[in-house]
Amino acid sequence: MVIRKVKLGGYGHTVEIDESKFGRRKHHRGHRVEGQWVFGGYERETGNVVPVEKRDATTLLHVIKEWIKPGTTIISDCWKAYNTLNNEGYVHMTVNHRLHFKDPETGVHSNSIETSWRHAKASMSNYCRKKKIFPGYLAKHMSTKHCRIYNLDPTAEFFKNAGTLYHKENENVIFNDGHGGDDDGNDDDDE
Repeated sequence: MVIRKVKLGGYGHTVEIDESKFGRRKHHRGHRVEGQWVFGGYERETGNVVPVEKRDATTLLHVIKEWIKPGTTIISDCWKAYNTLNNEGYVHMTVNHRLHFKDPETGVHSNSIETSWRHAKASMSNYCRKKKIFPGYLAKHMSTKHCRIYNLDPTAEFFKNAGTLYHKENENVIFNDGHGGDDDGNDDDDE
């Protein structure tokens, strides 16, 4: 669930992008066998991540265009799905992780997004990584991080965001017993 949809980057801004799989190891051994792919863009001061069903070039390019402003310098690994970014109005720089984590010639690195993935995974137990409930826990992690970065009260931010999700047509479901009764939500009947 996305509450605030703010595009990252723009001219003069750098956004690191990467995808990561949040999964669970079967019997706590071997490679991750199930889980949710997440694509993220990290604007070095802020971070935004988006769950994606597929991580093919078409899907990721669509997500990049939706979330990152044209003219942004985008840093990624050398994965082929990102090959067309220069043709799409972005300045694309890469780092080859097989050779180094920071390009010695250009200084390009994607350490910020990699660190962001590590912190997100550490904040979620294996239970939280179940596909059905994963988006909520990912949103909680992002909200907590946002509050920490901008020194905001997490409770106040929660209620502010919940208020933006409230729609008048849902009032009966929210304030009544869910059966469409005509209770107006006031407890004045006790007098």
